[in-house]
Amino acid sequence: MNEVSLSRLYVLRAMYLLVVIGLGINIWPTIIRHAKPWEFMHGVELCMMAAFSLLCAVGIRYPLQMLPILMWELIWKTIWLGIVALPLWRSGQLEEKMLPDVFAISLVVLVYVALPWPYVYRHYVKKHGDRWRKA
Repeated sequence: MNEVSLSRLYVLRAMYLLVVIGLGINIWPTIIRHAKPWEFMHGVELCMMAAFSLLCAVGIRYPLQMLPILMWELIWKTIWLGIVALPLWRSGQLEEKMLPDVFAISLVVLVYVALPWPYVYRHYVKKHGDRWRKA
């Protein structure tokens, strides 16, 4: 029995590819061409996103094994939208210059659509974890 349909695997692969292309266009040129030291957090952000894009490239070949990387993206973006963007928007303090970032981060909705939720439930919630000590 196949747990995840072939079409769902292609949806996952498309999601990984979208991340690889998006970060390939936006992050990698900055990393490859940088000439002067970055501010600390800017450097952390760029390096994390570069690593994320490389792991998503692996996800194109192994879509189910790399689900935790998409789940990480889903979780951090959902938290950010809920505790940073939403309060700013509700208080009228969301600056116009932040809108492109808010829009880009809100594309996390695509990850919600792409994930095979029954598989995620069976393998990350219901399934017994690995043992903690010798049998």
